[in-house]
Amino acid sequence: MKQARTLTNSELERVLLTVRELPHAERNRIALLLSFYAGMRVKEVASLRVKDVYESDGAVKTYILLSPEQTKGKKGRQVVVSKKLKKALSQYLGSLKHGNLGPDSPLIPSQKSSRPFSPNSLCQVFARIYKKAGITGATSHSGRRSFITQLANKGISVRVIMSLAGHQNLSTTQRYIDVNDELLKSAVEAI
Repeated sequence: MKQARTLTNSELERVLLTVRELPHAERNRIALLLSFYAGMRVKEVASLRVKDVYESDGAVKTYILLSPEQTKGKKGRQVVVSKKLKKALSQYLGSLKHGNLGPDSPLIPSQKSSRPFSPNSLCQVFARIYKKAGITGATSHSGRRSFITQLANKGISVRVIMSLAGHQNLSTTQRYIDVNDELLKSAVEAI
């Protein structure tokens, strides 16, 4: 099976510009950013509740704790929220404050707003966004692969990347890393 395409920063910007032109822009933007900036799987993004991401006072948590039911492999994991993602989540909270929003409300509500997306439905949303942006080969897993590849490009230890990705085996993490020209240049320049 062919792996999902990793996106460059300029391609991600193109996708985010496309999202702004579509319905449910804020919701779809934050779903994509959770994938690209935190390496979350679409199942994990779809399962998030408001209380998973925000403190009771509305502050964005530094760590998102995923229960075993929210993850692949039924092992809970911790997702680190970067400053960039924290800023986006803070802005997103304002768009969530309509209707009856409670701590158990879905972070990424479906069109029926009180119900969460199924992972499959959210995959379809991602596919429509990538198609509209003209990005071929991208799937709901592209953000996760891009996240892992960018960490590798920056010289982050594979063991640290493995932990951030929630992988149990180093070989799984290594399969996610897209060896590209930037990574090859960095390698030879290290000598």
